[in-house]
Amino acid sequence: IRTFPRTERIRDSRLRKRERGIWQRRYWEHLIRDDRDQQTHVDYIHFNPVKHGYCAKPVDQPYSSIHRHIAAGWIEQDWAVDSESGQE
Repeated sequence: IRTFPRTERIRDSRLRKRERGIWQRRYWEHLIRDDRDQQTHVDYIHFNPVKHGYCAKPVDQPYSSIHRHIAAGWIEQDWAVDSESGQE
């Protein structure tokens, strides 16, 4: 059996509750219902780094799939940026 590396800390609350595994709490699966639902989830993924302050614009995140979507012509380079202010 593989275990967490010694440098990996397991939170005390997880130990008390005897929770195991690496998955986050309160996670549930979601079946994509249609094209619009899929686009909503893709948009969420692309905007999440901005929401959490990792970058100013979705295109500033170098490892995001947004770059493939722009290259394919599925979305614009300035997606999620206000054209007047340059802000999200």
